[in-house]
Amino acid sequence: MRAIVAACLGLLLAGGPAHGQAPDATPACPAPHEMRALNLYGAWRAQWQGSDAPAAALQLERHPELGDSVRGRVERDGITALLAGDVDDGDLTLEESRDGKRISATWIGHVVPESCGKEIRGTWNDADSGAKRDFILRRQSGWQ
Repeated sequence: MRAIVAACLGLLLAGGPAHGQAPDATPACPAPHEMRALNLYGAWRAQWQGSDAPAAALQLERHPELGDSVRGRVERDGITALLAGDVDDGDLTLEESRDGKRISATWIGHVVPESCGKEIRGTWNDADSGAKRDFILRRQSGWQ
């Protein structure tokens, strides 16, 4: 019995999993540097700052070949494009492809501190025209 108590105490002191939390579970409210691909899974809405352009809808899921990356799609202005990317140390990078062959735009952003990983701000860059738009990505309720 003492060995079990000692092992549990050792885990707690070493920063191991909290009671009831699996060893690889993500925090309920991750700090930007704790964000991983699985924190991005689900529906997001992109609003364009300083523009009256309609919002874009993003759906992200686990990338089948790259375990700590995401893939998905974005619907904007009646066009659907593919997305792939990741988050590293609070920095988001998504590559957008309208034809599934080449990168047509990039999304570069940063997880907003104190947002529990539910808001990302950054810049969308169109590869063809060079146009740039500042965006705010907000997690939508529902499947995550």
